[in-house]
Amino acid sequence: MASQTVTAKQLEVQRIVDVLSRAIAQHRLKPGTRLIEAQIVETLQANRNHVQVALQRLAMQRIITIEPNRGAMVSQPSAREAREVFAARRAIERAIVECITPAIMQKQHERISRHLNNERAATNATDRRAIVRELSEFHLMLGEICGNTVLSEILANLMVRSSLIVALYQRNDVPSCASDEHQDIITALQQGERDKAVAVMLEHLDELEAQLALEQQPEPDINLREALAGL
Repeated sequence: MASQTVTAKQLEVQRIVDVLSRAIAQHRLKPGTRLIEAQIVETLQANRNHVQVALQRLAMQRIITIEPNRGAMVSQPSAREAREVFAARRAIERAIVECITPAIMQKQHERISRHLNNERAATNATDRRAIVRELSEFHLMLGEICGNTVLSEILANLMVRSSLIVALYQRNDVPSCASDEHQDIITALQQGERDKAVAVMLEHLDELEAQLALEQQPEPDINLREALAGL
């Protein structure tokens, strides 16, 4: 019975972590947004203790910051941290691409095709959140299909932190990611050209970093209840 209680608590904490992470990754919660426990409890119908544990976990992952007398807020990565996150992504995503074989690509063909279709639909529409979600999901998908759970978990954290960086530093006149480059990576992997796929991925990440204007932005005014609704 005790083990069931612990498992239920862990699942509930993970649910809260996942909802907050998605809200941040999709730019519903922007850097500097205050995370008021009472509002999270109310919106997610959650236990306050579980919310506190979830916030502590996100703080350990550098996704949020908890300060004395101010509480929790979505992290505001510095320019230096932005560069370090992209350096880490180059190492991790290179390793992920190197793990993916043509056999994996064949096995995951339906999932990959479905995702690329969703990407194209999102980029052809005007819903910025949908575009951010689908383009980010591409990188997460590669992490999930590569077969290395550790690499996938590390990438998931880096992608949320990248979303914070994009929210702070992305220039308004350029897209945050390019679907055509994703297709080039997929094509190279399907053809067994891993060196080419790695080169395209690294060039892709270089371009994403080059699109950043490394200047801090003002703290946003976000309605926490609205940002978390429906997640």
